[in-house]
Amino acid sequence: MAPQHNTGAGAEAELPEYAGHYRLESCLGSGGMGVVHLARSTSGMKLAVKVVHAEFAKDPEFRGRFRQEVAAARRVSGAFTAPVVDADPEAERPWMATLFIPGSTLSDHVKRNGPMDAAQLRRLMAGLAEALRDIHRVGVVHRDLKPSNVLLADDGPKVIDFGISRPKDSELRTETGKLIGTPPFMAPEQFRRPREVGPAADVFALGSVMVHAATGRGPFDSDSPYIVAYQVVHDEPDLAGVPANLAPLVLRCLAKEPEDRPTPDELMRELRSVAASYDTQAFIPAQRSLEPTEPDRAPEEPPARPRPRRVGRRAALAALAGVLLAAAGLAAVKLLPEGEAAPRTGSSVSSSALGAFKPWAVKPAGATNGMPKCSYGDHELLCVQSGLASALDPADGRVLWRHPIAKGQAADEAPVFSGGLAHVVTRQGRRLEALDPSTGEPRWTLDLAAYRSFGYAGGMLVLVGADGKFTGVDSSSGATKWKRSAAGLRETSLDSFAGSPWVLATSTSYDGSHTRVVALDPGTGEARWDARLSGALSPVGVSKGRVFFVSGDDAQGVTDAVVRYDPASKAVRRVSLRVPLTQAHAGVRGNLVFLIGTGGSLVAVDTAAGRRLWSLETSVSRGSSPVVDGGHVYLTAADGRLLSIDVAHGRLVGQTPSRLGTDEVVAALPAPQLSTPHIYASAPDGTVFSVDSRNPAAW
Repeated sequence: MAPQHNTGAGAEAELPEYAGHYRLESCLGSGGMGVVHLARSTSGMKLAVKVVHAEFAKDPEFRGRFRQEVAAARRVSGAFTAPVVDADPEAERPWMATLFIPGSTLSDHVKRNGPMDAAQLRRLMAGLAEALRDIHRVGVVHRDLKPSNVLLADDGPKVIDFGISRPKDSELRTETGKLIGTPPFMAPEQFRRPREVGPAADVFALGSVMVHAATGRGPFDSDSPYIVAYQVVHDEPDLAGVPANLAPLVLRCLAKEPEDRPTPDELMRELRSVAASYDTQAFIPAQRSLEPTEPDRAPEEPPARPRPRRVGRRAALAALAGVLLAAAGLAAVKLLPEGEAAPRTGSSVSSSALGAFKPWAVKPAGATNGMPKCSYGDHELLCVQSGLASALDPADGRVLWRHPIAKGQAADEAPVFSGGLAHVVTRQGRRLEALDPSTGEPRWTLDLAAYRSFGYAGGMLVLVGADGKFTGVDSSSGATKWKRSAAGLRETSLDSFAGSPWVLATSTSYDGSHTRVVALDPGTGEARWDARLSGALSPVGVSKGRVFFVSGDDAQGVTDAVVRYDPASKAVRRVSLRVPLTQAHAGVRGNLVFLIGTGGSLVAVDTAAGRRLWSLETSVSRGSSPVVDGGHVYLTAADGRLLSIDVAHGRLVGQTPSRLGTDEVVAALPAPQLSTPHIYASAPDGTVFSVDSRNPAAW
């Protein structure tokens, strides 16, 4: 068959005849990002192959998003999506092949046949709730659930098109780029805080999809996407035409605040009580007409089931064995009442093989949600959460003590052990409390309102004020030991890292062309060395006397390079990233730097060799700063999973189950804590847990 000319967005000369070794037989449809073709595998299996438009194939940012789509689609069970058969995000024209599933999209079905009846609507809502439960269980947030992304198959609705941004679908933009989603089906938080979108946004979209299925329109309608955005955030939805027995449940899905919406499990439970006639039979839509699908409305291709993959942009799959293990081989961790710990059962490795260690999980603040922020030190695990500090026994998770902090104020970060005390900084009022780690009792406090930044080293707390002056405070007593001024530093930030003898003061020029870095002696405030380095740099670690930075546009939150500076030789090594990362977090070990960006791209950079070692694409929407031991990289995902990735090859080797909470998304995820062979992590549902770092495959 001759190559076909593109009928969708973005003019290009000709569409390819092949994607990989798959011959493209006919065009199923075209969307803003690519064209979907019918193809066949060597065995004759029908496939839907999405081939990216040539104009977007040249865009590194889009390629990253496409890799994210492939990774996210592979993670989700094929029961609710179209399984991914093959893909090549690195091809000249990136493509993804999924199993072809006969059936129209919900959008086309409603257009041709009109609104659905009550029984069809109940089955559709139940099927979509099941699909979202499956999607969210593996840590994926779809973010663009809409009628054209729901495929009506004989065995139930399939959710397709994962994680891809459509620049031509919306003119709305955030301050850092294009707003992801389609306005009539987006949740209020996607307009208000698009970087912090969780599973509840998909539930809101489900409610909007149900209104469309019941009425042929959305709950918020206008020709202007800006007016729709205003309506979504401020106005009540229009549910006229939605069956009376479904309207209350749909209304709950469309709640303005994420915490007020039901979970997919709650939706399924409530749907069972909507009517005695509720059934779970296959969804068989009314007879549809055979008129051809309009080119710009064609189904945009289905995503995929869990397959071996690499870990990077969204959460963690690396090889088929790892995926199968993560999906099926993970033993559940039972949560006992506060203060008690539950041993894990069902491990594939005997306790005799791994010593007496037994994984545990507790909620130190009881039933309270919210992600605990923990630090390991002085043979204790000290955590802060919801205005409460608590100490846990690292061996079994027993709560040793609890103590309220600063009249219930929340803590910004995990405690810092310094000078024999645990330092806790609270958010409102900017107050520091130095606690006795054995009892939780305050030993001294400090008002931080006059200071812009601080860091720790050598048993000292170093602070810098808005006036640029530095102050050294003894961590154990709270006594001020010295004060100094530093000329030539503006809007100074202080950073400190475990094992480093310095507190680093950094100041970036107004134009971002250079960064001045001063290493302060914490005991005296004197400068041990002073360097002027090219670019806008932020310190991310100190190892073997060298300082490591990430470079990029800080205002836009973009990282495009890793920089290593050796103060002894004054040598600078810069390693550029092939694809820039957004909102990147980094971890350092030796000469290796591990970075993870928003969306899940995990990149390993060898600064000694001056090259990237590997890059992993996952479905982690957001990750903590990576933590590294001899052979593994660990990070916490926004859904509470702890991931372990092989340092040498960049393969996922283990992950714990997700533990989603109902609170708002945590702005900065706390990093895991290592105390070999134990590793400690926390989750949004309020859990702190420990697993054995020697056998991530058994998690």
